[in-house]
Amino acid sequence: MSTLPFIPAVYASQSALTHYWHKLTDRTFVGIYHANAFDLAMMIPYFIVLFVLAVYGLHRYWLVYDYFAYAKNVPPDPPPVQQWPRVTIQLPIFNERYVIERLVDAIARFDYPRELLDVQVLDDSTDETCEVARNCVERHAAQGMPVSYIHRANREGYKAGALENGLKTAQGQFVAIFDADFLPDPDFLRRTIPYFLTPDGGDNIGMVQTRWTYLNSDYSLLTNVETILLDGHFVVEHGARSRRGTFFNFNGTAGVWRRAAIDSAGGWEHDTLTEDTDLSYRAQLKGWKFLYLPQIECASELPVDMNGFKAQQARWAKGLMQTAKKILPKVWASDAPWHVKAEAFFHLTANISYPLMVLLSTMLLPAMIVRFYQGWFQMLVIDLPLFLASTCSISSFYLVSQRELRPKTWWRTFFYMPFVMATGIGISVRNAQAVIEALIGKKSEFARTPKYKIEGKKDSFVQKSYRNKVGWMPFAEIFLGLYFALTIVYAILNENYATVPFLLLFVWGYLYTGFMSFGQTYFAHLRFGVNAPEMRPAASGAPGF
Repeated sequence: MSTLPFIPAVYASQSALTHYWHKLTDRTFVGIYHANAFDLAMMIPYFIVLFVLAVYGLHRYWLVYDYFAYAKNVPPDPPPVQQWPRVTIQLPIFNERYVIERLVDAIARFDYPRELLDVQVLDDSTDETCEVARNCVERHAAQGMPVSYIHRANREGYKAGALENGLKTAQGQFVAIFDADFLPDPDFLRRTIPYFLTPDGGDNIGMVQTRWTYLNSDYSLLTNVETILLDGHFVVEHGARSRRGTFFNFNGTAGVWRRAAIDSAGGWEHDTLTEDTDLSYRAQLKGWKFLYLPQIECASELPVDMNGFKAQQARWAKGLMQTAKKILPKVWASDAPWHVKAEAFFHLTANISYPLMVLLSTMLLPAMIVRFYQGWFQMLVIDLPLFLASTCSISSFYLVSQRELRPKTWWRTFFYMPFVMATGIGISVRNAQAVIEALIGKKSEFARTPKYKIEGKKDSFVQKSYRNKVGWMPFAEIFLGLYFALTIVYAILNENYATVPFLLLFVWGYLYTGFMSFGQTYFAHLRFGVNAPEMRPAASGAPGF
């Protein structure tokens, strides 16, 4: 076949490349451009924000380093138990009528000696969940299960208040806690309790945390993204901190506490929305050691609607910042090693990146205009390294966790990374509001995460209650999405093509979260389902631990 028809196309492509290269290396403004007051007013805050985000991004690289550098520091298998201790199992619930029976049924299947169990259903519900839970408890109690139903007429202290109230009558030396949407295996206690009883240091262990897995990870694009986000936390964050010997937190569920550790730390307190992290730091400051056991899994249910997911993330963001204000002064004043203090700072203050992300979002377009007249060399030398530090660290962080969990199929996560990054950008407005509220001391209620008993793609939540209200937040998210769409138009008109993929993440992130918040309020089928590979962790546990 003749190649003559392709010659014009080749010349055209070469011409376009030559033109773009000339633009990149154009020195027209060299010696002419001088920064003015407006440019400095824009660029100084821009670089400060970018630098802070880059520091937190570099911290993610440091966690990955610690994860591998201290890979040998994992707890050995405990020896066989000669005498099992009494264990209290606390099941705190609030309006959980769809999942409470599933949870109690799972606890009833525990292969732990029944005479050594003390099960408490701690119900703060205000709807028909009370009747469902009471009937379930009575049914299992009639079959010989040592379970009691404890209902409070008020929600004072929310979950922390319910747990503290249950401890008044708890009989166990150890306390296992499961949220309503969890599904522990029958051997959960037989696998976790032995670590407290080891003759070599077992008496110092105050808490053991297991790894979450997910019943509905392949339900939609959102639940696939949530799986990757949580795997990053449970594999790299918990793994790195526990291996290095720095402080890490109980996740509020799927873990076991030594009752003495709770008491010596001052018990459950409800002045923050993350009572689990608050108690964790207070206990570790008292000298208690925590163990992370990733090989022991506990299945859970991910939020399937965008509003529920955003409410959960905002609660965690606000709670961690509240805990930072409360706990960090005590950490700095303690005799803990410097690396423990530094890690505590980054752990508890990491959510400050959300208001900074929103601030960066508003500054990108004027910064792009100013930087255009400063020349491309400065952008490549200064902007690019900061962007790589603040954004690429996110990808590497989550890719490492997937490679550890799924060594044969982890590469498929590359297809999800744009959506992971976009979703993180999309929830930044709601989380930024939560962080600012924490900084100024504004109190708010404990916003529960709705659970619908969604275990497969055929399940739906459209006819079920408990969906969160929309509010004004989606309007702000959609506005920012449209704003970045205009930014892309400006970039294309000025042939700044290199920034377009990055800006598209902002467009997709803000528009996706905004429109899904509206749509899923009325239609459960708006979930962007994908025919994706199965994302559940293998039942055999996490390879490499």
